Amino acid sequence: MKLVTGNDLVSGDVIWWTGSGWSRFIADAVDSGTEGEAIGKREEAALRVNGPYVVEAADGPFAPVPLHIKERIRASGPTVRTDLGVQAEKQH
Repeated sequence: MKLVTGNDLVSGDVIWWTGSGWSRFIADAVDSGTEGEAIGKREEAALRVNGPYVVEAADGPFAPVPLHIKERIRASGPTVRTDLGVQAEKQH
């Protein structure tokens, strides 16, 4: 599975391609297949995302799971402050 990720232009938040837009939640991400790089270039040119790139992921029980630790950390938020980022929203 290949996911497209990048950063939101306004907030700087990590965002994931949903097939029709962007979400802060990796659970909303969809497999971009062979189109990931093209999607990233198109979305960056349209000023909807900053620094998009493709990451490898596997199916998880509730959401895709990035294969690289860096991307797993980006998906879940800061490791030193669990009261910040998307993991804080999940706790409420």
